[in-house]
Amino acid sequence: MDLKPLFSPKAIAVIGVSRSNDRHPANVIYSKLRLRYSVKVYPVNPKGGEIHRETIYPDVADIPDKIDLAVIAARAEFVPAILLSCAKANVGGATIISGGFAEIGRTDLQQRLVDIAGETDLPFIGPNCLGIYVPRQFDTFFLPGQRLIRPDEGSVAIVSQSGGVLVDQMVKFAGQNVGLSLAVSIGNKAVVRELDLLNYLSQDIATHVIAFYVEGFEKNEGRTFVQAASRCGKPVIVLKAGKSLQGSRAVSSHTASLAGDYTVFSQVLAQHGIVEARDEFELVSFCESLSCYQRCIAGRVGIITVSGGHGVIAVDTCATHGLTVPRLSADIERNIREQLSASVQPIASLGNPVDLTGSAVDEDFIVAVSGISASPDIDCVLILLLPYSPGISSDLGARLSHVYQKEGKPMVAYVPHEEKYRMLIEGFELNRVPVSSSIEGAVLMVEAMRRCQPC
Repeated sequence: MDLKPLFSPKAIAVIGVSRSNDRHPANVIYSKLRLRYSVKVYPVNPKGGEIHRETIYPDVADIPDKIDLAVIAARAEFVPAILLSCAKANVGGATIISGGFAEIGRTDLQQRLVDIAGETDLPFIGPNCLGIYVPRQFDTFFLPGQRLIRPDEGSVAIVSQSGGVLVDQMVKFAGQNVGLSLAVSIGNKAVVRELDLLNYLSQDIATHVIAFYVEGFEKNEGRTFVQAASRCGKPVIVLKAGKSLQGSRAVSSHTASLAGDYTVFSQVLAQHGIVEARDEFELVSFCESLSCYQRCIAGRVGIITVSGGHGVIAVDTCATHGLTVPRLSADIERNIREQLSASVQPIASLGNPVDLTGSAVDEDFIVAVSGISASPDIDCVLILLLPYSPGISSDLGARLSHVYQKEGKPMVAYVPHEEKYRMLIEGFELNRVPVSSSIEGAVLMVEAMRRCQPC
Protein backbone atom coordinates (compact mmCIF):
# COMPACT_ATOMS: atom_id res chain seq x y z
CA MET A 1 0.00 0.00 0.00
CA ASP A 2 1.15 3.49 -0.85
CA LEU A 3 0.22 5.60 2.19
CA LYS A 4 1.84 8.82 1.05
CA PRO A 5 -1.41 10.29 -0.43
CA LEU A 6 -3.02 9.89 3.01
CA PHE A 7 -0.43 12.04 4.76
CA SER A 8 0.89 14.37 2.05
CA PRO A 9 -2.15 15.29 -0.05
CA LYS A 10 -2.15 18.23 -2.40
CA ALA A 11 -5.91 18.03 -3.06
CA ILE A 12 -8.66 16.71 -0.75
CA ALA A 13 -12.29 15.88 -1.46
CA VAL A 14 -14.72 16.02 1.47
CA ILE A 15 -17.66 13.75 0.70
CA GLY A 16 -20.94 14.26 2.50
CA VAL A 17 -20.99 18.07 2.73
CA SER A 18 -24.46 19.42 3.48
CA ARG A 19 -25.96 22.59 1.99
CA SER A 20 -28.20 23.11 5.02
CA ASN A 21 -26.31 21.86 8.08
CA ASP A 22 -23.03 23.61 8.83
CA ARG A 23 -22.56 21.41 11.90
CA HIS A 24 -22.44 18.23 9.85
CA PRO A 25 -19.04 16.54 10.32
CA ALA A 26 -18.26 16.89 6.62
CA ASN A 27 -19.01 20.63 6.76
CA VAL A 28 -16.82 21.10 9.81
CA ILE A 29 -13.94 19.35 8.05
CA TYR A 30 -14.48 21.18 4.75
CA SER A 31 -14.68 24.64 6.34
CA LYS A 32 -11.59 24.05 8.45
CA LEU A 33 -9.53 22.88 5.48
CA ARG A 34 -10.78 25.73 3.32
CA LEU A 35 -10.12 28.48 5.85
CA ARG A 36 -7.06 27.31 7.75
CA TYR A 37 -4.86 25.38 5.32
CA SER A 38 -3.31 25.91 1.89
CA VAL A 39 -4.25 22.44 0.62
CA LYS A 40 -6.89 22.44 -2.15
CA VAL A 41 -10.25 21.16 -0.93
CA TYR A 42 -13.44 20.24 -2.82
CA PRO A 43 -16.94 19.57 -1.39
CA VAL A 44 -18.89 16.56 -2.68
CA ASN A 45 -22.59 15.65 -2.38
CA PRO A 46 -24.75 13.73 -4.90
CA LYS A 47 -27.28 16.59 -4.83
CA GLY A 48 -24.70 19.10 -6.07
CA GLY A 49 -25.30 22.83 -5.63
CA GLU A 50 -23.11 25.42 -3.95
CA ILE A 51 -21.69 26.15 -0.52
CA HIS A 52 -19.98 29.43 0.35
CA ARG A 53 -20.07 30.24 -3.39
CA GLU A 54 -18.08 27.10 -4.12
CA THR A 55 -19.35 24.31 -6.38
CA ILE A 56 -20.47 21.12 -4.66
CA TYR A 57 -19.55 18.26 -6.98
CA PRO A 58 -22.06 15.38 -7.30
CA ASP A 59 -19.27 12.82 -7.55
CA VAL A 60 -15.56 12.81 -6.85
CA ALA A 61 -15.05 11.92 -10.53
CA ASP A 62 -16.52 15.30 -11.47
CA ILE A 63 -13.74 17.25 -9.72
CA PRO A 64 -11.35 18.80 -12.28
CA ASP A 65 -8.28 17.90 -10.24
CA LYS A 66 -6.39 14.81 -9.17
CA ILE A 67 -7.61 13.98 -5.66
CA ASP A 68 -5.04 12.51 -3.31
CA LEU A 69 -7.26 12.08 -0.27
CA ALA A 70 -11.02 11.59 0.07
CA VAL A 71 -12.56 12.27 3.47
CA ILE A 72 -15.83 10.35 3.69
CA ALA A 73 -18.43 11.46 6.23
CA ALA A 74 -21.68 9.93 4.99
CA ARG A 75 -24.15 7.38 6.32
CA ALA A 76 -22.61 3.92 6.63
CA GLU A 77 -24.82 2.25 3.99
CA PHE A 78 -23.65 4.77 1.36
CA VAL A 79 -19.95 4.38 2.06
CA PRO A 80 -19.21 1.26 -0.08
CA ALA A 81 -20.56 2.96 -3.21
CA ILE A 82 -18.64 6.14 -2.37
CA LEU A 83 -15.42 4.21 -1.87
CA LEU A 84 -15.91 2.44 -5.18
CA SER A 85 -16.43 5.77 -6.95
CA CYS A 86 -13.20 7.04 -5.36
CA ALA A 87 -11.35 4.03 -6.71
CA LYS A 88 -12.77 4.58 -10.20
CA ALA A 89 -11.67 8.22 -10.02
CA ASN A 90 -8.13 7.11 -9.14
CA VAL A 91 -8.16 8.77 -5.71
CA GLY A 92 -4.94 8.09 -3.79
CA GLY A 93 -6.51 7.12 -0.45
CA ALA A 94 -9.40 7.76 1.89
CA THR A 95 -10.28 8.48 5.49
CA ILE A 96 -13.66 7.08 6.48
CA ILE A 97 -15.03 9.12 9.36
CA SER A 98 -18.41 7.38 9.29
CA GLY A 99 -19.36 4.96 12.05
CA GLY A 100 -21.87 2.12 11.97
CA PHE A 101 -19.70 -0.79 10.94
CA ALA A 102 -18.06 -3.65 12.86
CA GLU A 103 -18.16 -1.71 16.13
CA ILE A 104 -21.95 -2.21 16.17
CA GLY A 105 -21.89 -5.67 14.66
CA ARG A 106 -22.06 -4.69 10.95
CA THR A 107 -19.05 -6.80 10.00
CA ASP A 108 -20.63 -7.51 6.61
CA LEU A 109 -20.73 -3.83 5.72
CA GLN A 110 -17.14 -3.31 6.87
CA GLN A 111 -16.00 -6.37 4.90
CA ARG A 112 -17.43 -4.81 1.73
CA LEU A 113 -15.10 -1.86 2.29
CA VAL A 114 -12.16 -4.19 2.80
CA ASP A 115 -13.00 -6.08 -0.40
CA ILE A 116 -13.23 -2.86 -2.42
CA ALA A 117 -9.89 -1.65 -1.06
CA GLY A 118 -8.25 -4.97 -1.88
CA GLU A 119 -9.66 -5.16 -5.39
CA THR A 120 -8.81 -1.56 -6.27
CA ASP A 121 -5.62 -1.04 -4.23
CA LEU A 122 -7.20 1.94 -2.43
CA PRO A 123 -5.91 2.30 1.15
CA PHE A 124 -8.17 3.89 3.72
CA ILE A 125 -8.05 4.91 7.37
CA GLY A 126 -11.02 3.86 9.52
CA PRO A 127 -13.95 3.50 9.44
CA ASN A 128 -15.27 4.93 12.71
CA CYS A 129 -12.31 7.22 13.16
CA LEU A 130 -11.51 10.87 13.81
CA GLY A 131 -9.09 11.28 10.92
CA ILE A 132 -5.62 12.68 10.30
CA TYR A 133 -3.78 15.76 11.53
CA VAL A 134 -0.47 16.91 10.07
CA PRO A 135 0.74 20.21 11.59
CA ARG A 136 0.66 23.16 9.17
CA GLN A 137 -0.58 20.93 6.33
CA PHE A 138 -4.11 19.66 6.99
CA ASP A 139 -6.58 18.45 9.59
CA THR A 140 -9.50 16.08 8.86
CA PHE A 141 -10.75 15.85 12.46
CA PHE A 142 -14.49 16.56 12.58
CA LEU A 143 -13.94 18.94 15.49
CA PRO A 144 -14.36 22.72 15.21
CA GLY A 145 -10.99 24.35 14.66
CA GLN A 146 -11.49 26.87 17.45
CA ARG A 147 -11.96 24.10 20.01
CA LEU A 148 -9.03 21.89 19.00
CA ILE A 149 -5.69 22.36 20.74
CA ARG A 150 -2.92 21.62 18.28
CA PRO A 151 0.67 20.87 19.31
CA ASP A 152 3.38 22.55 17.31
CA GLU A 153 5.21 20.82 14.51
CA GLY A 154 7.72 18.30 15.86
CA SER A 155 9.10 14.81 15.52
CA VAL A 156 6.62 12.57 17.37
CA ALA A 157 3.97 10.62 15.46
CA ILE A 158 1.02 9.27 17.41
CA VAL A 159 -1.35 6.58 16.14
CA SER A 160 -4.50 5.91 18.12
CA GLN A 161 -7.48 3.59 17.75
CA SER A 162 -9.50 6.09 19.78
CA GLY A 163 -10.14 9.56 18.44
CA GLY A 164 -11.04 10.85 21.88
CA VAL A 165 -7.82 9.58 23.42
CA LEU A 166 -5.88 11.08 20.54
CA VAL A 167 -7.37 14.55 20.99
CA ASP A 168 -6.83 14.37 24.75
CA GLN A 169 -3.19 13.40 24.21
CA MET A 170 -2.75 16.32 21.84
CA VAL A 171 -3.87 18.64 24.63
CA LYS A 172 -1.28 17.09 26.95
CA PHE A 173 1.42 17.23 24.26
CA ALA A 174 0.74 20.92 23.67
CA GLY A 175 0.88 21.62 27.41
CA GLN A 176 4.24 19.88 27.65
CA ASN A 177 5.51 21.50 24.39
CA VAL A 178 5.90 18.16 22.61
CA GLY A 179 5.70 18.65 18.84
CA LEU A 180 4.03 16.27 16.40
CA SER A 181 4.96 15.11 12.92
CA LEU A 182 1.47 13.66 12.53
CA ALA A 183 -1.48 12.29 14.48
CA VAL A 184 -3.88 9.69 13.13
CA SER A 185 -6.99 8.04 14.52
CA ILE A 186 -7.47 4.62 12.90
CA GLY A 187 -10.75 3.55 14.53
CA ASN A 188 -11.79 0.08 13.34
CA LYS A 189 -8.56 -0.17 11.29
CA ALA A 190 -10.28 -2.27 8.63
CA VAL A 191 -7.44 -1.86 6.10
CA VAL A 192 -4.63 0.41 7.34
CA ARG A 193 -3.47 -1.00 10.65
CA GLU A 194 -0.71 -0.31 13.19
CA LEU A 195 1.81 -2.43 11.33
CA ASP A 196 1.24 -0.53 8.07
CA LEU A 197 1.69 2.79 9.83
CA LEU A 198 4.75 1.54 11.69
CA ASN A 199 6.37 0.60 8.39
CA TYR A 200 5.46 3.96 6.87
CA LEU A 201 6.62 6.04 9.83
CA SER A 202 9.88 4.14 10.17
CA GLN A 203 10.80 5.64 6.77
CA ASP A 204 9.35 9.10 7.43
CA ILE A 205 12.22 11.56 7.87
CA ALA A 206 10.06 13.97 9.88
CA THR A 207 9.28 11.33 12.53
CA HIS A 208 11.82 10.37 15.20
CA VAL A 209 9.52 8.73 17.76
CA ILE A 210 6.42 6.62 17.08
CA ALA A 211 3.71 6.31 19.73
CA PHE A 212 0.68 4.00 19.65
CA TYR A 213 -2.52 3.84 21.65
CA VAL A 214 -3.62 0.25 21.07
CA GLU A 215 -6.86 -1.41 22.12
CA GLY A 216 -6.35 -4.79 20.48
CA PHE A 217 -4.99 -6.87 17.62
CA GLU A 218 -6.16 -9.73 15.51
CA LYS A 219 -4.81 -13.20 16.34
CA ASN A 220 -0.98 -13.29 16.07
CA GLU A 221 -0.91 -9.67 14.87
CA GLY A 222 0.48 -8.31 18.14
CA ARG A 223 3.66 -10.39 18.00
CA THR A 224 4.27 -9.44 14.37
CA PHE A 225 3.84 -5.78 15.29
CA VAL A 226 6.31 -6.00 18.20
CA GLN A 227 8.91 -7.78 16.09
CA ALA A 228 8.62 -5.09 13.40
CA ALA A 229 8.83 -2.33 16.02
CA SER A 230 12.06 -3.78 17.39
CA ARG A 231 13.59 -3.58 13.90
CA CYS A 232 12.34 -0.18 12.81
CA GLY A 233 15.34 1.79 14.13
CA LYS A 234 13.27 4.41 15.97
CA PRO A 235 11.92 4.48 19.53
CA VAL A 236 8.44 2.96 19.65
CA ILE A 237 6.15 3.66 22.60
CA VAL A 238 2.94 1.71 23.24
CA LEU A 239 0.03 2.54 25.54
CA LYS A 240 -2.17 -0.56 25.70
CA ALA A 241 -5.82 -0.40 26.74
CA GLY A 242 -8.01 -3.33 27.73
CA LYS A 243 -5.71 -4.56 30.51
CA SER A 244 -8.54 -5.77 32.73
CA LEU A 245 -11.38 -8.17 31.95
CA GLN A 246 -13.85 -5.29 32.00
CA GLY A 247 -11.54 -3.22 29.82
CA SER A 248 -11.32 -6.06 27.29
CA ARG A 249 -15.10 -6.07 26.98
CA ALA A 250 -15.12 -2.30 26.48
CA VAL A 251 -12.50 -2.63 23.73
CA SER A 252 -14.69 -5.07 21.81
CA SER A 253 -17.67 -2.72 21.90
CA HIS A 254 -15.58 0.33 20.96
CA THR A 255 -13.61 -0.73 17.89
CA ALA A 256 -14.44 -4.44 17.53
CA SER A 257 -10.87 -5.45 18.45
CA LEU A 258 -9.58 -8.39 20.45
CA ALA A 259 -7.83 -7.06 23.54
CA GLY A 260 -5.84 -10.27 24.08
CA ASP A 261 -3.75 -11.29 27.08
CA TYR A 262 -2.26 -8.05 28.40
CA THR A 263 0.36 -9.69 30.63
CA VAL A 264 1.83 -11.66 27.73
CA PHE A 265 1.79 -8.62 25.45
CA SER A 266 3.52 -6.46 28.07
CA GLN A 267 6.24 -9.08 28.55
CA VAL A 268 6.83 -9.32 24.80
CA LEU A 269 7.16 -5.54 24.58
CA ALA A 270 9.85 -5.55 27.27
CA GLN A 271 11.72 -8.45 25.67
CA HIS A 272 11.97 -6.58 22.39
CA GLY A 273 12.96 -3.19 23.85
CA ILE A 274 9.63 -1.52 23.09
CA VAL A 275 8.77 1.13 25.67
CA GLU A 276 5.40 0.55 27.27
CA ALA A 277 3.65 3.57 28.72
CA ARG A 278 1.42 2.50 31.60
CA ASP A 279 -0.80 5.57 31.35
CA GLU A 280 -1.32 8.78 29.38
CA PHE A 281 1.02 10.76 31.65
CA GLU A 282 3.89 8.35 30.96
CA LEU A 283 3.18 8.47 27.24
CA VAL A 284 3.76 12.23 27.06
CA SER A 285 6.93 12.13 29.15
CA PHE A 286 8.35 9.20 27.19
CA CYS A 287 7.63 10.86 23.85
CA GLU A 288 9.34 14.10 24.85
CA SER A 289 12.39 12.36 26.23
CA LEU A 290 12.95 9.99 23.33
CA SER A 291 12.38 12.73 20.77
CA CYS A 292 15.48 14.40 22.25
CA TYR A 293 17.59 11.37 23.20
CA GLN A 294 17.35 8.27 21.06
CA ARG A 295 19.72 6.24 23.18
CA CYS A 296 19.77 3.69 25.98
CA ILE A 297 21.20 4.23 29.47
CA ALA A 298 21.76 2.02 32.48
CA GLY A 299 19.70 4.28 34.71
CA ARG A 300 22.25 5.92 37.07
CA VAL A 301 21.06 9.45 37.79
CA GLY A 302 22.88 12.53 39.04
CA ILE A 303 20.51 15.03 40.66
CA ILE A 304 21.12 18.76 41.08
CA THR A 305 18.75 20.94 43.09
CA VAL A 306 18.49 24.08 45.19
CA SER A 307 15.95 22.45 47.51
CA GLY A 308 16.80 19.47 49.70
CA GLY A 309 13.13 18.46 49.79
CA HIS A 310 12.90 18.34 46.01
CA GLY A 311 16.05 16.23 45.95
CA VAL A 312 14.56 13.71 48.37
CA ILE A 313 11.35 13.47 46.34
CA ALA A 314 13.40 12.90 43.19
CA VAL A 315 15.45 10.13 44.83
CA ASP A 316 12.31 8.36 46.04
CA THR A 317 10.73 8.69 42.60
CA CYS A 318 13.86 7.30 40.93
CA ALA A 319 13.81 4.32 43.29
CA THR A 320 10.16 3.67 42.47
CA HIS A 321 11.06 3.42 38.79
CA GLY A 322 14.14 1.24 39.25
CA LEU A 323 16.65 4.05 38.72
CA THR A 324 19.67 4.47 40.97
CA VAL A 325 21.21 7.61 42.46
CA PRO A 326 24.82 6.62 43.23
CA ARG A 327 27.03 8.70 45.47
CA LEU A 328 29.58 10.79 43.61
CA SER A 329 33.24 9.93 43.95
CA ALA A 330 35.41 11.99 46.29
CA ASP A 331 37.31 13.41 43.31
CA ILE A 332 34.12 14.59 41.59
CA GLU A 333 32.82 16.13 44.84
CA ARG A 334 36.11 17.92 45.46
CA ASN A 335 36.30 19.23 41.89
CA ILE A 336 32.76 20.64 42.11
CA ARG A 337 33.23 22.23 45.55
CA GLU A 338 36.47 23.97 44.59
CA GLN A 339 34.72 25.80 41.75
CA LEU A 340 31.51 26.84 43.52
CA SER A 341 30.88 30.45 44.40
CA ALA A 342 32.15 31.61 47.80
CA SER A 343 28.68 31.85 49.37
CA VAL A 344 27.66 28.34 48.29
CA GLN A 345 30.96 26.49 48.71
CA PRO A 346 30.76 25.92 52.49
CA ILE A 347 27.06 25.00 52.64
CA ALA A 348 26.42 22.89 49.53
CA SER A 349 25.75 19.17 49.96
CA LEU A 350 27.46 17.24 47.15
CA GLY A 351 26.81 13.57 47.81
CA ASN A 352 24.05 13.14 45.17
CA PRO A 353 21.63 14.75 45.17
CA VAL A 354 23.81 17.81 44.82
CA ASP A 355 22.01 20.49 46.85
CA LEU A 356 23.36 23.89 45.87
CA THR A 357 20.92 25.63 48.27
CA GLY A 358 18.82 28.70 47.53
CA SER A 359 21.97 30.86 47.37
CA ALA A 360 23.11 29.27 44.10
CA VAL A 361 23.72 31.36 41.00
CA ASP A 362 23.94 30.31 37.36
CA GLU A 363 27.66 29.59 37.56
CA ASP A 364 27.12 27.13 40.42
CA PHE A 365 24.72 25.12 38.29
CA ILE A 366 27.17 25.12 35.40
CA VAL A 367 29.96 23.88 37.69
CA ALA A 368 27.77 21.13 39.15
CA VAL A 369 26.40 19.94 35.83
CA SER A 370 29.85 19.93 34.25
CA GLY A 371 31.25 17.98 37.20
CA ILE A 372 28.50 15.36 37.23
CA SER A 373 28.63 15.02 33.45
CA ALA A 374 32.27 14.05 33.77
CA SER A 375 31.48 11.20 36.17
CA PRO A 376 31.65 7.71 34.62
CA ASP A 377 29.19 6.55 37.28
CA ILE A 378 26.35 8.78 36.04
CA ASP A 379 24.28 8.18 32.87
CA CYS A 380 21.92 11.15 33.02
CA VAL A 381 21.75 14.50 34.81
CA LEU A 382 18.42 15.49 36.40
CA ILE A 383 18.18 19.21 37.17
CA LEU A 384 15.51 20.45 39.56
CA LEU A 385 15.17 24.17 38.95
CA LEU A 386 13.14 26.45 41.15
CA PRO A 387 13.10 29.61 39.04
CA TYR A 388 12.04 31.79 41.96
CA SER A 389 15.52 31.43 43.48
CA PRO A 390 17.05 34.92 43.37
CA GLY A 391 20.40 33.93 41.85
CA ILE A 392 18.99 32.12 38.82
CA SER A 393 18.66 33.98 35.52
CA SER A 394 16.36 33.35 32.58
CA ASP A 395 19.40 32.35 30.51
CA LEU A 396 20.25 29.37 32.70
CA GLY A 397 18.39 26.84 30.53
CA ALA A 398 20.36 27.83 27.44
CA ARG A 399 23.65 27.92 29.34
CA LEU A 400 23.14 24.45 30.81
CA SER A 401 22.13 23.13 27.38
CA HIS A 402 25.55 24.20 26.13
CA VAL A 403 27.10 21.98 28.80
CA TYR A 404 25.08 19.06 27.44
CA GLN A 405 26.22 19.86 23.90
CA LYS A 406 29.83 19.92 25.07
CA GLU A 407 29.78 16.85 27.33
CA GLY A 408 27.19 14.73 25.48
CA LYS A 409 25.58 13.32 28.62
CA PRO A 410 21.74 13.34 28.55
CA MET A 411 20.13 16.03 30.67
CA VAL A 412 16.53 16.39 31.87
CA ALA A 413 15.10 19.38 33.72
CA TYR A 414 12.18 20.04 36.02
CA VAL A 415 10.82 23.59 35.80
CA PRO A 416 7.29 24.66 36.79
CA HIS A 417 5.46 25.40 33.54
CA GLU A 418 4.38 28.96 34.09
CA GLU A 419 4.40 31.67 31.46
CA LYS A 420 6.77 33.89 33.46
CA TYR A 421 9.40 31.12 33.23
CA ARG A 422 8.94 30.59 29.50
CA MET A 423 12.36 31.98 28.53
CA LEU A 424 14.09 29.64 30.96
CA ILE A 425 12.16 26.63 29.65
CA GLU A 426 12.74 27.53 26.03
CA GLY A 427 16.47 27.77 26.70
CA PHE A 428 16.37 24.03 27.31
CA GLU A 429 13.79 22.97 24.75
CA LEU A 430 15.23 24.92 21.83
CA ASN A 431 18.49 23.08 22.45
CA ARG A 432 16.83 19.64 22.56
CA VAL A 433 16.85 19.22 26.36
CA PRO A 434 13.46 17.97 27.62
CA VAL A 435 11.69 19.81 30.43
CA SER A 436 8.90 18.49 32.63
CA SER A 437 6.44 20.44 34.73
CA SER A 438 6.70 17.85 37.53
CA ILE A 439 9.44 15.85 39.24
CA GLU A 440 7.57 12.64 38.42
CA GLY A 441 7.49 13.58 34.76
CA ALA A 442 11.20 14.41 34.73
CA VAL A 443 12.06 11.04 36.28
CA LEU A 444 9.87 9.32 33.69
CA MET A 445 11.91 11.03 30.98
CA VAL A 446 15.00 9.36 32.40
CA GLU A 447 13.13 6.07 32.76
CA ALA A 448 12.21 6.12 29.06
CA MET A 449 15.89 6.02 28.11
CA ARG A 450 16.52 3.10 30.45
CA ARG A 451 13.59 1.06 29.15
CA CYS A 452 14.21 1.67 25.45
CA GLN A 453 16.36 -1.45 25.13
CA PRO A 454 16.03 -5.24 25.29
CA CYS A 455 15.96 -6.68 28.80
